[in-house]
Amino acid sequence: MTRFRPCIDLHAGSVKQIVGGTLSTTAADTLKTNFTSSHPAAYYAELYKKHGLAGAHVIMLGPGNDEAAREALSAWRGGMQVGGGITEKNAAEWIQRGAEKIIITSYLFPSSTFSPDHLNAVLAALGNDKSKLVIDLSCRRKDDKWFVATNKWQTITDFELNQASISLLEPNCSEFLIHAADVEGLQRGIDHELVSKLGEWCRIPVTYAGGGRSIDDLELVKRLSGGKVNLTIGSALDIFGGEGVRFEDCVAWNKEQE
Repeated sequence: MTRFRPCIDLHAGSVKQIVGGTLSTTAADTLKTNFTSSHPAAYYAELYKKHGLAGAHVIMLGPGNDEAAREALSAWRGGMQVGGGITEKNAAEWIQRGAEKIIITSYLFPSSTFSPDHLNAVLAALGNDKSKLVIDLSCRRKDDKWFVATNKWQTITDFELNQASISLLEPNCSEFLIHAADVEGLQRGIDHELVSKLGEWCRIPVTYAGGGRSIDDLELVKRLSGGKVNLTIGSALDIFGGEGVRFEDCVAWNKEQE
């Protein structure tokens, strides 16, 4: 059943809400930030723990975020997922630091092409325990299709998001995380078509993020996906400086679904 899934997005060591499409590995002056929190990452982890909001994703957007991520994971050991710059070399380390699961994306697509060898290496580092792995298939539209985007969503790979690619990866992970990078942080509404397709394609849990702006979007995602897709709301949330959605209403929504 559709659930609200919270997030902690980290940039330069701070909790921020960023317009996803403006992230860049080279030009800092192109970055558009909706919100920078005065609270540390651990504050949000403790808040989510208090309300039983398991499965939050902690995303490290670039360097300088390791310490903040560690503090968040320490505040709720085994309650959250972590992603950003993770490879087979540090995957197990993040589990030891308290992550329930690790999230991986760019490492799976070297030279913008999917690498089964990299996927197998990550799984081996996790003891071949796919329950600890979330595959991030965050994407951008191209030619009216969706393609996985890596490197802070700036590089569009040749990996199309469709039934075949979902079926290829499903046996190797426990969840998918999918940001619609074209609408991420804009609060202009979710990608209806993508959410519907995810509900059609996916047989394992999947969390969608991008464009959420109202508590009604939870009901919309539930309807479009047949209750198969979870929704992350970021910039619109009052705890991130937004005015469209109250955090307490999201907590209440989850309780109602139970």
